[in-house]
Amino acid sequence: MEIVLGITGASGVQYGIRTLELLREKGITTRLIISETGRELIRLETDTLPSDLEDLASFVHANNDLTAPPASGSHRHNGMVIAPCSMKTLASLANGVTSNLITRAGDVCLKENRPLILLIRETPLNTIHLENMLRLKHAGAHILPASPAFYHRPTSINELIDFITGRILDLLEIEHNLYRRWE
Repeated sequence: MEIVLGITGASGVQYGIRTLELLREKGITTRLIISETGRELIRLETDTLPSDLEDLASFVHANNDLTAPPASGSHRHNGMVIAPCSMKTLASLANGVTSNLITRAGDVCLKENRPLILLIRETPLNTIHLENMLRLKHAGAHILPASPAFYHRPTSINELIDFITGRILDLLEIEHNLYRRWE
């Protein structure tokens, strides 16, 4: 199994980091793409360096490398996660603007009918955000707001992060036991 993971310039890079960690633990091949603003937010929001994440990935691609394998529909993989997905990236995808590798790889997922999971982390949402989400949902993307549940009675931030990353794994049909499911 191979998953493309994009980390963009929205708060909540912890979701992308945890997703990458879990995919590695499960032995899944990953192709990591981090936007420039994503790199800056990793430095601002965590004690992790972008290079630490690159060490966890199977392959790392520069966001300006439109010749990388995920830019082509002929490169086979099992889907893409953009966590977090900035509203700029969301808008680009919703309007077919593929000016970098993250948006091109996402566009490829849409055209090839592969899973595209967009973990949005913006609040409040304006009408344009909502219309872009609806447009992408109609195109086949999964819109996953970073809205953790509380029925499993989380006691730490890590448990809240694991709930959301567990939902990502669910959409990719990857087994996990990150949280107690609703009974």
